[in-house]
Amino acid sequence: MAPRWPGGPGTLVPWAAALLLALGVEGALALPEICIQCPGSVHNLSEVAHYCKQNPVGMLQARCCLNRKGTILGIDLQNCSLKDPGPNFPQAYTAIIIDLRENPLKDDLAGTFRGFTQLQTLVLPPDVKCPGGIKAWDMVTIYNDNRTCQGQKNLCNSTGDTEMCPENGSCAPDGPGLLQCVCADGFHGYKCMRQGFFSPLLFFGILGSTTLSISILLWGTQRRKAKAS
Repeated sequence: MAPRWPGGPGTLVPWAAALLLALGVEGALALPEICIQCPGSVHNLSEVAHYCKQNPVGMLQARCCLNRKGTILGIDLQNCSLKDPGPNFPQAYTAIIIDLRENPLKDDLAGTFRGFTQLQTLVLPPDVKCPGGIKAWDMVTIYNDNRTCQGQKNLCNSTGDTEMCPENGSCAPDGPGLLQCVCADGFHGYKCMRQGFFSPLLFFGILGSTTLSISILLWGTQRRKAKAS
């Protein structure tokens, strides 16, 4: 009988099998926690699955649609018994589409989507309002089983909203219905009134030396009191 080499057809070299297993485990660990927060996978008929299949770089993994770099493009957390999206939810800030229907969510989600500037489609339970209200979206549609918020607006383009920022700052979107003021280059601090480069190293160096000096002074004072008594 001819010898069967370890590398022959139908066999796998033990070290190669171990390598593949290690890579598989590494890939599983690299998956964002929010993607495995809820058991199961993306529903085949969900809008997230449809979007991911239409996207040439989209890949369905657990509850997420990811691109080749592992960035979250969409997330399907339907029927996960969520009262709130949870502490890992900010990991999905790059998502373009999110489905949260069939969850007992609290109605106030105002600050939950801070930083979600890419979000264009958000599906919620029918009794939960779109974050930021109607003015934050191009279209809000209510069905029997969900409320769909579509087309996040850039409120910085609205009249009067840019007045909230100081002279040396500019308005920037920060999620549905949320804005932030970004200081112009060369400005920082309160209302962007400080000019020049802000050096954290210099700041903490001065703070540290001041704290050390005060500590030495207090130690010396307490020591003299102890000797006097």
